[in-house]
Amino acid sequence: MSDLLAARAQMGTSLAFHIIFASLGVGLPLLLCIAEGLALWRKDSGWMTLTRRWTKAFALLFAIGAVSGTILSFEIGLLWPTYTKFSGSIIGLPFALEGFAFFLEAIFLGLYLYGWERLSPRAHWLCSFPLWISGGASAWFIVSANSWMNTPTGFQITHGQVTGINPLQAILNPSTPYETTHMLLRSTRGGAPYPHTVAGVGTRL
Repeated sequence: MSDLLAARAQMGTSLAFHIIFASLGVGLPLLLCIAEGLALWRKDSGWMTLTRRWTKAFALLFAIGAVSGTILSFEIGLLWPTYTKFSGSIIGLPFALEGFAFFLEAIFLGLYLYGWERLSPRAHWLCSFPLWISGGASAWFIVSANSWMNTPTGFQITHGQVTGINPLQAILNPSTPYETTHMLLRSTRGGAPYPHTVAGVGTRL
């Protein structure tokens, strides 16, 4: 097996594992928010019981998704150093913004998990909003980076050097509206993302 094929196989395997937990982890916080809101509005213990059970599942999904995502970040740099060197200045912005969104989600997840008995019911419910907002933002930024690999824009190559970099144009490339919308809708429905969301990285890097 060549080094290239081995790198693609390793990256593809990691992505196939990570995307399952990431997709569920993006959609579940919105369901938590809705379920807890209904529980408070209707004073329904059944909805609250469901919310608490989903919270345990989401905490596990978040932990596994965070670890597997960290592995992927190392693989990008170690397995594809030439690609990273070329594209870092062009498409590095969404990766950085995804990091901010991830840490925001982690902070409010801590408040949400440990605030059941320490926060008022309404304050606890409000903590669920940053969870689904930041989770959706993380997905949007990462998929926009994948979209760029399918339709690269926002830069020029002059004498073999990358020039004329426009990070916003790179993020908002022609594939971004379709891939990000599809990913977010499929995540909220608990389904798997469209195949090119996973395969695009393994074949384009």
